[in-house]
Amino acid sequence: MSGKPNILFIMCDQLRWDYLSCAGHPHLHTPNIDRLAAGGVRFDRAFVQSPMCGPSRMSFYTGRYVGSHGATYNKFPIKVGEPNLGDHLRALGMRTVLVGKTHMKADAEGMARLGIDPESEIGVRVAECGFEPWERDDGLHPDGPYDPDPAYDAYLRAQGYNDPNPWQNIANSAEGDDGEILSGWLLKNSNLPARIREEDSETPYMTRRAIDFMEAAGGHPWCVHLSYIKPHWPYIVPAPYHAMYGPEHFLPVNRSDRELEDQHPLLAAYRKHRVSRAFSRDEVRDVVLAGYMGLIKQIDDQMGVLMDYLERSGQAGNTVVVFTSDHGDYLGDHWLGEKEMMHEESVRIPLIIRDPRPEADASRGTVSAALVEAIDLAPTFVEMAGGAPLGHVLEGRSLGPLLRGESGDTSFRDYAISEYDYSMREARTMLGLSHRDSRIWMIREQRWKYVYCEGMRPMLWDLDADPGEHIDLGADPAYHGVRDRMQAALFAWLRRPSQRTTVPDAAFDPPATHGDELAAGILIGYWDEADVIEERERHAKMAADRVRQQEETDP
Repeated sequence: MSGKPNILFIMCDQLRWDYLSCAGHPHLHTPNIDRLAAGGVRFDRAFVQSPMCGPSRMSFYTGRYVGSHGATYNKFPIKVGEPNLGDHLRALGMRTVLVGKTHMKADAEGMARLGIDPESEIGVRVAECGFEPWERDDGLHPDGPYDPDPAYDAYLRAQGYNDPNPWQNIANSAEGDDGEILSGWLLKNSNLPARIREEDSETPYMTRRAIDFMEAAGGHPWCVHLSYIKPHWPYIVPAPYHAMYGPEHFLPVNRSDRELEDQHPLLAAYRKHRVSRAFSRDEVRDVVLAGYMGLIKQIDDQMGVLMDYLERSGQAGNTVVVFTSDHGDYLGDHWLGEKEMMHEESVRIPLIIRDPRPEADASRGTVSAALVEAIDLAPTFVEMAGGAPLGHVLEGRSLGPLLRGESGDTSFRDYAISEYDYSMREARTMLGLSHRDSRIWMIREQRWKYVYCEGMRPMLWDLDADPGEHIDLGADPAYHGVRDRMQAALFAWLRRPSQRTTVPDAAFDPPATHGDELAAGILIGYWDEADVIEERERHAKMAADRVRQQEETDP
């Protein structure tokens, strides 16, 4: 596409793909997000590379699968030197700025080993996964080993919220009849109003901080990663959003008693987790969903603030807007809470891209059924910035052909991949597994979803016959052929070259090392001088042929 637009890269935390009115929710009306979709492309089958915050985000930020970048769980560092979105875009003259959450942890040991000062420009980039931190806030500030004094807390104190921990006790708590603090961490308080003025709560605050940067950026091209902390727990929202939704507005719970018959061992263990037992109770779900949906409605209103600002400031015509999430939320579906497993509620995400440039007119207002992955955004952004995505580094595919209407949905990708390492979770202990065996991989086609579980039988769902994923066919002998085919495809993917990031693909076509040896006088396997002369002549002819072919294709 022509030109170099700005990119507003918006990510919500734990927002399900189906909790938007443009995705079919009948009661949660999100007109501003719908407006984005009407002006761009809504990708209906987008998947994260891991159903957990940290590893998923590291895949967004590197354009690489989890097994490639190695940050397999929250707060597992990305190793120093891992190429990232900031590296790619900075080389193309674009500032890459963070406002909000990344869940990134710096490789402090690697930085110390290499003598990188954490306070230096390079050190900050390494520590922030390539982003220039305008304001980083991961949103977890309870009384524990987290960020001790984030800028948001300082803002709250400046607004008169005098509390040792205003994030927890003001922004994420309610107040009882006698003035007592009711913690938002407790699910029973999710439908109560937070103790904070709406304009001072996290979502509008982060919106304003992103606008602050856009106001100050001048004419320099930028990519702003506006990373909202919500609707991630604590599921609590200020008035009036806390009271907008009740049980009559909730989607029916997606679970079946059949799922509890002959359960897969891993799912059975996860259903024993406290959060799953809680969300399996209807009275819990009926309270939490009020807060969850209110948080989403607040995000939609802030999307309106952002879109209005872009229009008012004259930047809408040159700003690509991307709206997505880092994973979903079970909310009691499948008798589960949180995320982490491979059902659609967990791994499928909203993804909307509005590119205002004329080249995207062909796809404007459409819904794509192509299988796309979170790692596709990095090469898409590189292409938008005028670069050529490095195929030996970026494992995703640019969505440019879909945005330009050049690629059909079915031809874009055969399957999507997601991975998860649950070695830090209680389920591993329940199953008595080694941390090396606590891994699962999903391969999802348009019809079939197969989950390989190290040391256990696989899971398999027929998404055409069973879109709710209630019937696990992983042990059904009638489907061994499907399982064998899906496993073969997954194992072929696992064998791909993923660690060679320092030598580009072009170095292998044609292979030139033999000619290099000959030119350097390294003569391996030659009998006499005649052999050497013959080989030199052959290589000279090959070089001339390559020049002629290049001239013919690019006169």
